[in-house]
Amino acid sequence: MSAEKQTHGFQAEVSRLLHLMIHSLYSNREIFLRELISNASDACDKLRFKALDEPSLLESGNDPAISLRIDKEAGTLTIADNGIGMNEEEVIENLGTIARSGTEKFLASLSGDQKKDAQLIGQFGVGFYSAFIVADRVTVESRKAGTDVSAGVRWESDGQGEFTVETIDRTEQGTAVILHLRKDAGEFLDDFKVRQVVNQYSDHVAFPITLVTPADGDEEEKTETLNSATALWQRPRQEISDEEYQNFYKHISHDFQDALSWSHNKVEGKLEYTSLLYIPARAPFDLYHREANRGLKLYVQRVFIMDDAQQFLPQYLRFIKGVIDAPNLPLNVSRELLQDYGPVQKIRAALTKRVLQMLKKLGNDEEKYATFWSQFGQVIKEGIGEDRDNQEAVAALLRFASSNQPGKVATSLDQYLENKPADQDKIYYLLADSPSAAENSPHLEVFRKKGIEVLLLSDPVDEWMVSYLDSYKDVKLVNAARGELDLGEETDKADNDNPLIGRLGSILAERVETVRATSRLVDSPACLVLAEDQLGPQMRRMLEAAGQPAPENKPVLEVNLSHGLLQALAGMEEGDRFDDLAALLLDQAMLAEGQLPKDPAATARRLQEILVKAVNS
Repeated sequence: MSAEKQTHGFQAEVSRLLHLMIHSLYSNREIFLRELISNASDACDKLRFKALDEPSLLESGNDPAISLRIDKEAGTLTIADNGIGMNEEEVIENLGTIARSGTEKFLASLSGDQKKDAQLIGQFGVGFYSAFIVADRVTVESRKAGTDVSAGVRWESDGQGEFTVETIDRTEQGTAVILHLRKDAGEFLDDFKVRQVVNQYSDHVAFPITLVTPADGDEEEKTETLNSATALWQRPRQEISDEEYQNFYKHISHDFQDALSWSHNKVEGKLEYTSLLYIPARAPFDLYHREANRGLKLYVQRVFIMDDAQQFLPQYLRFIKGVIDAPNLPLNVSRELLQDYGPVQKIRAALTKRVLQMLKKLGNDEEKYATFWSQFGQVIKEGIGEDRDNQEAVAALLRFASSNQPGKVATSLDQYLENKPADQDKIYYLLADSPSAAENSPHLEVFRKKGIEVLLLSDPVDEWMVSYLDSYKDVKLVNAARGELDLGEETDKADNDNPLIGRLGSILAERVETVRATSRLVDSPACLVLAEDQLGPQMRRMLEAAGQPAPENKPVLEVNLSHGLLQALAGMEEGDRFDDLAALLLDQAMLAEGQLPKDPAATARRLQEILVKAVNS
């Protein structure tokens, strides 16, 4: 016979559970003030909703508000509100039960538009206990709106697992949380510190937050408002001036320059959020440190959650500044971490498209876009490989120097397609180590002769970028210095039977894959060409810088048999002088590409000998 199955509830040592929760949930202890202000804001919101049906609940006639009071003598910080308040039963239920949320319960009682419009923040039921991060004793005094003065209640605990409750007379409705601060939390008795924390975390709470400074000697009690009590991003766009937008940008970014552009958007429906995004005019010093903390400021119902929510934009858009306020995001219980669920991914996709649209629109202003591209062009190029879903939109943002406009990085792929001849079915580009090397490359000679524009790419990231960008709007991208070149006329194959080709190939066999005749040169004697499957110099250096081995590959040397130098070489006898000139021909081709010969000393020696002979002849 089997034993009877029994069901038991989990047991917990409350003091240890409280300690674990308080000291594990929150990484930054000043968060306690955000949490308590959020609770106060929720209480004010609850009163606002209740008063719609029962106006008498607004006993004093005052609008809901939050106040902070510092008492240095007593070592206390008080967070008070004139919101809905609690009766004795609710105090025991909400404060005496860990993870019991009055806000969550209140939300469940709402329906329709009321629930949609409720500005309620705290829903996990643990934010209150963050008070014990800085306090060794917490006193809560409260009276529920609409009840008698004698219905006040006082709750008190040291956070060790027990609490006391007693009935008191309380004139004011609402709740006051009195923190008896520990000695190591004395900084929160400094009004400057309190201002700073409120400004950072709760500036845009919808209700006024005031700081009351007690009377001192002859000085009277002072009251000052600490927060703006309005979230700029929650206001209608037509009510916000450009100056206000720019001032807000400087506030959140700590930048002294105006933003180039911004986008303010509210999305309603199943997935609700508001975003305010800015394009800076200046890159931060750590732009290329991909591990640096950056991202959007995240708010939930105007309450600051985190400073660098990276989940909402891809890495290549890491320079974007702004805020996002989403009421229904899946936060973890401490509200310091954003859980990566479906809604986050949907918002990320939508915000990415919005930023790309902003940048596309900015491209209509040539001057502003030139500023943007000079600061952020290289990180935008990262998006070609990182964001395949939006690759074409990212590609449309690229700007290049070109053989038609050397020295001016202003040509887009769309402009290239617009300007090309109707019978040209490729986009040609040239990779080089510097703008000068690109502009003066011998590879451009035949293109200039035929009037074909070539994009000039000289940033270190360019070779990596074009390895992911095969085509744009179904037009293939082709490297002008790679593989066989087909511009409508083939290289004369008989030229490759020229004896000089074989002689040069024999002398240079250790340094080049092969030597062949070319039709891509007009004025230069030779050039280097990479095979289709070979790494270029830029990719090779990137791999080496990352400590990864780069496979060895030899270039192809293409020679212009109609050039005077090659014709002179064809008439020379075998010997050391021919060998030296053949080596110098290759070294010259390398220098034209912006590369150094593998043995610069040997190159210098050969040049010296030729110069001496020329002077003495």
